[in-house]
Amino acid sequence: MTIYAVGDIQGCYVEFQQLLKQIRFDPAQDKLWLVGDLVNRGPGSLQVLRLVKSFGDSAITVLGNHDLHLLAVAEGAAELHRSDTLDEVLSAPDRDELLTWLRRQRLLHAEGDYVLVHAGLLPQWSVKQAASLAHEVEKALRGDDYATFLARMYGNAPHNWDDELTGYKRLRVITNAFTRMRICTLQGEMEFKFKGEVEHIPEGYLPWFDVPNRVTRDATVIFGHWSALGLKITPKVIALDTGCLWGGPMSAIRLEDRQLFQVSCKNPVAKNW
Repeated sequence: MTIYAVGDIQGCYVEFQQLLKQIRFDPAQDKLWLVGDLVNRGPGSLQVLRLVKSFGDSAITVLGNHDLHLLAVAEGAAELHRSDTLDEVLSAPDRDELLTWLRRQRLLHAEGDYVLVHAGLLPQWSVKQAASLAHEVEKALRGDDYATFLARMYGNAPHNWDDELTGYKRLRVITNAFTRMRICTLQGEMEFKFKGEVEHIPEGYLPWFDVPNRVTRDATVIFGHWSALGLKITPKVIALDTGCLWGGPMSAIRLEDRQLFQVSCKNPVAKNW
């Protein structure tokens, strides 16, 4: 079995198809690990959802912030933004089937020495603790009252983890770490406004994966979310959001030998929002 990890797709269906063709993906023999943000801003979110869902167990995807946003909009817990391209999904005849499938996806996948997440892991979390916390949010998403969770997940506070947190504050911190975090302090306090390049990180913050003595430093973490960071491949960090949506390539990596595969963007979205 060959495993390919793929960066943020964000509705770039044409490029995703071309990437699958380049790697000669065979659902009968291979597996895809997708870093989340399957949808939004690109023109083909509906087609991406249908395709990934059709792969069944051959595709593992973790949820990104745009995936959660789609679910929230569908439940009336959030409003569409000017830059959203989710109307086709929301009006599709198989909308309910696709959204039910989407909210049953996970926030974290751990296998062997690898951990797959959308954005990051707080530095004080072990892989075991992170998996347990991810399950708390997954349980809320899959439960009968999932619409309430979607309505309460928004917000930047609390901005740091505390084992004593309860209720929706606890779930919000977990969700934000897995789906929105890029930088934090040495103590794990998150900041969410920053989206830029590493050299412009505000004073007192650093990339979450660069925090010294991060508990998960012995795991290899695969993630996306940070297009300004771009491709970053080190022994223990694989960042795959290469900004296909904005004109960069879409990237995949074959885990067994770390061979990189990329296809160019066909129709970049202007950053005018």
